[in-house]
Amino acid sequence: MAFIKPFKAVRPKKELAEKVAALPYDVMNTDEAIQMAAGNPVSFLHISRPEIDLPRDVDVHSDPVYVKGRENLERFLAEGTLQQDESERYYVYRQKMGSITQTGLVVCAGVDDYQTGTIKKHELTRADKEEDRVRHIDALNANDEPVFYTYRNDPALTATIDKVTQADPIYDFTTDDGVSHALWDIADPKLIDSLTKSFAAIPTLYVADGHHRSAAASRVRDLRRDANPEHTGTEEYNYFLTVIFPDNEMTIMPYNRVVKDLNGRGVAEFMARVGERFEVTPVSSALSPGERHHFGMYLGGKWYELTPREDSFPENDPVASMDVSILQDNLLSPVLGVRNPRTDQRIHFVGGIRGVEELERVVNSGEYMVAFSLFPTSIEELMSLADEDKIMPPKSTWFEPKLRSGLFIHMLD
Repeated sequence: MAFIKPFKAVRPKKELAEKVAALPYDVMNTDEAIQMAAGNPVSFLHISRPEIDLPRDVDVHSDPVYVKGRENLERFLAEGTLQQDESERYYVYRQKMGSITQTGLVVCAGVDDYQTGTIKKHELTRADKEEDRVRHIDALNANDEPVFYTYRNDPALTATIDKVTQADPIYDFTTDDGVSHALWDIADPKLIDSLTKSFAAIPTLYVADGHHRSAAASRVRDLRRDANPEHTGTEEYNYFLTVIFPDNEMTIMPYNRVVKDLNGRGVAEFMARVGERFEVTPVSSALSPGERHHFGMYLGGKWYELTPREDSFPENDPVASMDVSILQDNLLSPVLGVRNPRTDQRIHFVGGIRGVEELERVVNSGEYMVAFSLFPTSIEELMSLADEDKIMPPKSTWFEPKLRSGLFIHMLD
């Protein structure tokens, strides 16, 4: 059973919500964050990326950065930019991006569920990124950005949540990227209790996006528990901020790859090696694969379709038969020498929201030599693998639209 609880959200004044809302901290670098927050003193990036308010030579993982994040949060609260609701509530968050609509319930999930496996994960975390989030959450004394979870759709639960959206939202705005964002609050104790009980009947939640934030919330809980001789298990630090969406509303885009060089090989030798494991077919235009086990490759101003040969991967292995695994095991590692895509600096990952045109751009710029477009992993693949406690290769999924940060914060005390 999945445990959820309401909470007293810290959130923006209605008239400031659009200015406060920001993309998640991990989809941009410092330079991009500085640009996005330029001229906007209430951008949430001052809290989620506080290095933007410090000298450029400051190490982004140094103590002054985390201290600045806490100072900025306190300033937002003192100035009234952010205010805390007086009662515990759930919230409904709806996003629309073109033909895509996803409606999720904003809740606090339990660290115990994460640690015991009721909340399933499908990726490994990087120690440095996890440590960064631990220090950030602990310094803020808050979960400032939500984790993105999913569950197998329950039509009755979806209908209950949809009824909430028939009222006027407390926020309703469209960001520069054309994505609309609306938020409703649920203060009725009876409805809160009903939703809590409905989720208690759901056996499993799945991490869609936010493995590092989940792991960090777990570690922060353990740190605070160990430091609190009066620990009861009901303190706010035992819970963390989550938005939970039904699986049938989730949209996964491909996570494409670009590599800086051909690993010391000339083009002819490289193509010959690729041909050992793939059928290589020239195509006349940019290729975004329309089905599993097909890949696009952009090299030297030309596009090719790659189809893996039958003996190149075990179809009955749920991880090895994933497209990201096929590309890694048959080309990126043996041919291009990218043994560990989590740490190798020669490979870069491009979210599918940028389109295959971005692959052409980075290769044509000369910064990268070759690009690969993939077919997206399905949400059913993700959940099935998580159910088996299997780990997907890094950078297997790119979810859209991204949750905006700053619309709701969970304080840890």
